Amino acid sequence: AGGSYIKTRALGDCAPRWGREGRSSPARRKATMAKEWGYASHNGPDHWHELFPNAKGENQSPIELHTKDIKHDPSLQPWSVSYDGGSAKTILNNGKTCRVVFDDTYDRSMLRGGPLPGPYRLRQFHLHWGSSDDHGSEHTVDGVKYAAELHLVHWNPKYNTFKEALKQRDGIAVIGIFLKIGREKGEFQIVLDALEKIKTKGKEAPFTKFDPSCLFPACRDYWTYQGSFTTPPCEECIVWLLLKEPMTVSSDQMAKLRSLLSSAENEPPVPLVGNWRPPQPIKNRVVRASFK
Repeated sequence: AGGSYIKTRALGDCAPRWGREGRSSPARRKATMAKEWGYASHNGPDHWHELFPNAKGENQSPIELHTKDIKHDPSLQPWSVSYDGGSAKTILNNGKTCRVVFDDTYDRSMLRGGPLPGPYRLRQFHLHWGSSDDHGSEHTVDGVKYAAELHLVHWNPKYNTFKEALKQRDGIAVIGIFLKIGREKGEFQIVLDALEKIKTKGKEAPFTKFDPSCLFPACRDYWTYQGSFTTPPCEECIVWLLLKEPMTVSSDQMAKLRSLLSSAENEPPVPLVGNWRPPQPIKNRVVRASFK
């Protein structure tokens, strides 16, 4: 699932797929991979850079956090959200994750403060998880992998559209929350119960009246750094706020997440697990902490 990316064939080398020559045109290959990037050995994170050169950039995410090397920055402000539960619209299975989508046509569900230069609009949240409880998060903390990681994606409305925000260094703000195993989280069950309706790739269902701040841990302490989306095309436009305190969920709740399928309804079932990117080189970036 997530962790062992064995280099198998180079992407162009699968002769049966491309016909006699065993080579596709770059354009055709790109079109196919754009549809087909994933987390398996032949199309997983080790291969992404072949079609998405950003994936080898200077500001890639996730990263390993080494807390002894992270300095407290007293200038970092507390962050706050004002989410409108009425802005939740749908939940979908895109074959790579489950995503809850919000109305972001105006300043309705907002994130403010922290390291951010202004208010940001909530657009969606999604998760990354492993094939078992002992791994699945994308960021790691002093070598610790959590069972899953929740990402709440916001964009800076000063850039007018989400697409335009993707081109700016401060265009996107993501709150990352680790999920660790412990007692059940009642509020998370609301999301899990909706998964019945989106079991297979391509399914979407209404998902309304949900304020995701009910998932936040009590402690608002965070680490922040400049990074990227953890899925192709891996744009480097994200100010990360990674919460120090994980959210606790039960092992049964994690199993429910793993009951999703990455295959479509008419295909042989393939479990949707191991949808995490391993940590990327930190290069010369600085991670700051809001706490001592």
